[in-house]
Amino acid sequence: MTPKEHCPVEATLELIGGKYKALILWHLAEGDLRFSELRKVIHGATAKMLTQQLRELEAQELVHREVFPVIPPRVEYSLTELGRSLMPILIAMRDWGSGYLRNKSVEPNCFMMCSHCAPQPD
Repeated sequence: MTPKEHCPVEATLELIGGKYKALILWHLAEGDLRFSELRKVIHGATAKMLTQQLRELEAQELVHREVFPVIPPRVEYSLTELGRSLMPILIAMRDWGSGYLRNKSVEPNCFMMCSHCAPQPD
């Protein structure tokens, strides 16, 4: 192992440090979603970028991809146990960012702020 692989912060960022990875994980914490549903809730993500981020999360064993044998094929994404274990980190990021924005006199206003939208850690 290289020294880089021993740094816990770098290891965490390697897993969730993508343009949309944290948002994908946050939305999947609410339940299984199909690709088209993820596209609707993750604004600005192109199909190509979303596909790439989902493939990386799947390879990192944070997201499970299930293909149902129906016509047309149906694919659903869900969090793995490892993926769910990241929720306290994402909640802490949301809370820190909220305080930061308020300190800058900006009222946080996003889907992560509503009380029923906050997935609870197991």
